[in-house]
Amino acid sequence: MERIADNSSTAPIGLFDSGFGGLTVARDIARALPNESLVYLGDSARCPYGPRSLSEVDSFVQQIGGWLVDQGVKLVVIACNTATAAGLVHAQQTLPVPVIGVVQPGARAAVQATRNRRVGVIATKATIESNIYTEAIRNLDAGITVFSTATPRFVEIAELGVRMAEGPIEDYTSMASKVYVRPAFEEIAREYLEPLRRCEVDTLVLGCTHYPLLKALIGSVMGRGVTLVSSARETASDVAEILRRRGQLAPDSSVPAYRFFTTGNDAEEFAAFGSRAFGCPIEGASTVSFS
Repeated sequence: MERIADNSSTAPIGLFDSGFGGLTVARDIARALPNESLVYLGDSARCPYGPRSLSEVDSFVQQIGGWLVDQGVKLVVIACNTATAAGLVHAQQTLPVPVIGVVQPGARAAVQATRNRRVGVIATKATIESNIYTEAIRNLDAGITVFSTATPRFVEIAELGVRMAEGPIEDYTSMASKVYVRPAFEEIAREYLEPLRRCEVDTLVLGCTHYPLLKALIGSVMGRGVTLVSSARETASDVAEILRRRGQLAPDSSVPAYRFFTTGNDAEEFAAFGSRAFGCPIEGASTVSFS
């Protein structure tokens, strides 16, 4: 069945990730575009994507992207670096709405930030092996040297920290510093990041949407002289520009509606922990099953 795009300016923006991480992107879009409605899916049942093959993740992108279109979204954001590497081009070819990923915005921000033209990238194994960040950065500036390393345990640490944190959501930044900057996590971070420090990078791309949750930990290891780049804000800017050019920005009178879904078994748990990544309470979440 052919899917028809919803061209209404009040239609929601669709986003998805393998779990909670993409909510950092949703948070920045909600802040930049406060009148826009959002539909977010966290594919917790199949998380993490990083160890999976790119072809398998591409099939997930097609499945979830089609589901979001069926929800009436006007644009799809692949709020996952691994899924962007695996399925962005294919999704752009098959879905009837604009589809953007988080790699190009992050690469652009890194190129603009670096001073010594030595950029580090940390991401999941699949993202690093796809070479997508190196290509994106060097397509923008061929004179930049890119140093990449897979940091798969950072996803595990990020989600563990969300579960360990307690207290009001508005205090999450200070809580995150306390939760993540602890000896066991610092040891893992130093093992991952020391090679990049030796390469004297002055800019580090957080190539997984979970990683902004670890900025305090990563920053403490890399030092103040290294700029940490998250693609979330840049992605929000790209979304705004695309909708503006298409005449699809929600009017100022629009009251946004946020809907959250998970493929996991516990929607209440997803809402509770997702609230910390999103930065405000998630009022309920629903479970979706993909066969």
